Amino acid sequence: MAHLFDPLPVRGVTLRNRIGVSPMCQYSSVDGFATDWHLVHLGSRAVGGAALVVVEATAVEARGRISPQDLGIWSDAHVERLSRIAAFLKQHGAVPGIQLAHAGRKASRRRPWEPEGGVVETDGGWEPVAPSAVPFAPSWRVPHALGLDEIAVVQEAFVAAVRRAMDAGFEWIELHAAHGYLSHNFYSPLSNTRTDAYGGTFDNRIRFVVEQVRAVRRVWPDARPLAVRLSSTDWTDGGWTIEDTVALARVLRQEGADLIDCSSGGNVAGARIPIGPGYQVPFAERVRRDAAVMTAAVGLITSPAQADDIVRNGRADMVMLAREELRDPYWPLRAAAVLHQPQHVPAQYLRAWDGAGVAPSMT
Repeated sequence: MAHLFDPLPVRGVTLRNRIGVSPMCQYSSVDGFATDWHLVHLGSRAVGGAALVVVEATAVEARGRISPQDLGIWSDAHVERLSRIAAFLKQHGAVPGIQLAHAGRKASRRRPWEPEGGVVETDGGWEPVAPSAVPFAPSWRVPHALGLDEIAVVQEAFVAAVRRAMDAGFEWIELHAAHGYLSHNFYSPLSNTRTDAYGGTFDNRIRFVVEQVRAVRRVWPDARPLAVRLSSTDWTDGGWTIEDTVALARVLRQEGADLIDCSSGGNVAGARIPIGPGYQVPFAERVRRDAAVMTAAVGLITSPAQADDIVRNGRADMVMLAREELRDPYWPLRAAAVLHQPQHVPAQYLRAWDGAGVAPSMT
């Protein structure tokens, strides 16, 4: 069986190990532009030994941002600063990835560390959009229900964002179809009350994300991987289930998706989620087995032994770390030492790393 530090080939890209850095919103942009914060934040994770570093949820439309401070890729002007990040990640041995996103009905909100609430137009906010005029919670703004022509505009925005991601030098794309954002709004019966071709039946509700993957795959090079992050369950009766996720994953694999990043929740305010170490790993295991597609496990994966066990036992093809990487950008190097695997340390840092198997990484 593979272990945590085995390479992982995906199409024409090979990850140097099975550790990825999850996309984590930094809420630190102005007008969607990347800043030095993003370069240092993401670059340190590449220096720290991760094989894949995925840039945070990057809005394909200005109205697709979660907050006014979200990163964006809706303009050609955004490409230059993003390209600097992609080049640095690649220079330090990580595959540069970017998560393309649209916040849907959860858009135009304040940043997490600010008082909770929506941002009104006079303060730089905007009207959120969704498949149906159903707010995330009673206190949230009612979104505008997208018409068929408007859905086509959003889909084209994703295609245009893919082209910009190519221009910026990214080699891995993840489509954000989880956590109660636009694509998840479409496939969950709890947020989609449409009666047209995008609502009602399972096939109609998944149509938006299926068309998205199909359109992206047409312009994204065959040699480059395409991942999709799904919420594997709504954790609510009558909502989206793991069985639905497996069925959707099978379709997405046929459309050209290479890996399903298995998360959960986010579409129901107050859902009771049994959070604990590795609580979402069974979803990655089930999708990998029943949909015959590569998966990433994410969620409270904190120790090297835990991460290695997930890969060695075939529960997922790789792990994606979020908060643990915020706490320690060098977690992969420390994990390699614990698991007695070679540590590819930047030459500039070699004096601080002792022990056998230490080698300078390519810079």
